[in-house]
Amino acid sequence: MASTLAALWPATTAGQVLPAQPVVPDPVFPDQVTTSSLLQNVVYASGTVGAIFILAGILLIDLGGVRRVNVFDGVIQKLIGFFIGFATYFLIGFAIWNWQYYVAFEVPNPYWQSISDWWLGGSFANELAQYADPEAGMGTGAARNNQQIFIFFLACFAGIINVLIHLGVTERIKPAAYFVVSFVAAIVSSVLSWLTWGSTGPLTNLGFHDFFGSAFVYVFAGVVGIVLARRLGQRPGMYRPHPRVPEYRNYNLGLTVVGLVVVFAGLPMVILSCGFFVDPEALFIGINMSDTSVGIAFNNFALSWAGGALTGALIAYRTRKYIYTLLGPLAGYLSGAPAFDIYRPWQMFLVALIAPFVAYAVYEWTQRREFDEHKLAPVLVGTGAYGILMVGLVAWGTPQGGYIGIDSGPYAFQNAQVNVLWQLIGLAVAVAIGLATATVLAWVLERTIGLGVSEEVQVEGYDRHYWDLTHDDATPAADTTPTPDTVADVVATPSSPSGGGSARQPS
Repeated sequence: MASTLAALWPATTAGQVLPAQPVVPDPVFPDQVTTSSLLQNVVYASGTVGAIFILAGILLIDLGGVRRVNVFDGVIQKLIGFFIGFATYFLIGFAIWNWQYYVAFEVPNPYWQSISDWWLGGSFANELAQYADPEAGMGTGAARNNQQIFIFFLACFAGIINVLIHLGVTERIKPAAYFVVSFVAAIVSSVLSWLTWGSTGPLTNLGFHDFFGSAFVYVFAGVVGIVLARRLGQRPGMYRPHPRVPEYRNYNLGLTVVGLVVVFAGLPMVILSCGFFVDPEALFIGINMSDTSVGIAFNNFALSWAGGALTGALIAYRTRKYIYTLLGPLAGYLSGAPAFDIYRPWQMFLVALIAPFVAYAVYEWTQRREFDEHKLAPVLVGTGAYGILMVGLVAWGTPQGGYIGIDSGPYAFQNAQVNVLWQLIGLAVAVAIGLATATVLAWVLERTIGLGVSEEVQVEGYDRHYWDLTHDDATPAADTTPTPDTVADVVATPSSPSGGGSARQPS
């Protein structure tokens, strides 16, 4: 068993707190730097490239939907929030997520030891792989490069969570308030990932299944963003004319479409980082220790987008609201993200075909009530929840959990089974933690530095107010042309509160 664990995700020494600057041993351990290990390093590193593509795509999606007077600040706020989450995860987030494996491998004082080993100044986070003995203490030093690269990979998603939160509060939140939210959200989402993502976490080892991390990435970010958006209120000109902003005017819908394609291009590389490669040769198993293969996971991803895109297009042409051509592919993706590893492709396609109807129902309901939030509720929370629950129904009984090489006890390999009850519990935990995080943050920020900017700043624009940047074609007086709803921001007139009342509709 020790040799198997050494090839994957090794534990640590027997509870010792190692020095931050380990003594370089002699000799070098060649098993750490073989051609085979280098290939795995490249595979996991590709996941970080995919995550950066996703970041770029999300920035483009939102850039296309904000007012011209906010195009610079809307992007730069998100980018700063990304790096706050990114750095925070390097500081402590990975050590928190790794708690689950230290507990499973029965490391003494597992929570403290994981932090000691893997915080930014920890010994394992700073050790050269070739000097780590792969045979020490259940394979202490094995696959060290893979583990260190995985910090980078997960840090990207800690930052992306903050970017997703900003989608709901863009053009309204104070920059300082958003940066505080970004720091706190990075820590809280790390705790949530320990609970819900991996094979030996408190919920995943009991049967909760989430291949792509929908609960701690999408649902959590969506709930936080929605709560903050409701506290911030509506933007000027969004649902009714404002003296200086008669109609909300988006910047460039074409950029939104390009951003969607960039996200689509980046996600396949992430698939390879959501599992383990084990003997014989390069057998791929899901992060939940579920049986899968690279080809099935890739094809499920592809069909999730295709199914969502087709139904989204149908809804868009029937309703004459082209927002659904853009929400559709995202809804399909969110419906399958928890189960790319265990669905059969035909199952994935059917689940994805239904997903845009969920997004449609949520979106229309929120717009009738003039909720000034147009992405997070229908996609991240609506279809994200649908996707998590469908796993329990479609793949009920699929074995998962534990760790490969452990043959008995509470963490035995595939000791648990997927079922709808644990999917519901995992979803409820993600929603509850998101609600609590956003509510507490809003309460504190409103009573200290403030949560939102003034109406004057919203009308004037962040670019001019914070950066003294002006745009010749985007003065408040010129901000009068009606525009249809987009994936990033929606124009709704009093005659059409659901968000499709513009006279100009797509052909």
